[in-house]
Amino acid sequence: LEPGQYAVSTSNRNFEGRQGKGGRTFLASPLTAVATAITGQITDVRTMLD
Repeated sequence: LEPGQYAVSTSNRNFEGRQGKGGRTFLASPLTAVATAITGQITDVRTMLD
């Protein structure tokens, strides 16, 4: 990631600089990551189940 970019990751570990210097990472479950990929924003998968 470039500085200031954000990512959603299903990794169980995170530390400063893991995905690029200045990049920020949100740790999420696989289902949340899928919902986020579909909508393009961090999404609670429960809102997609109904």
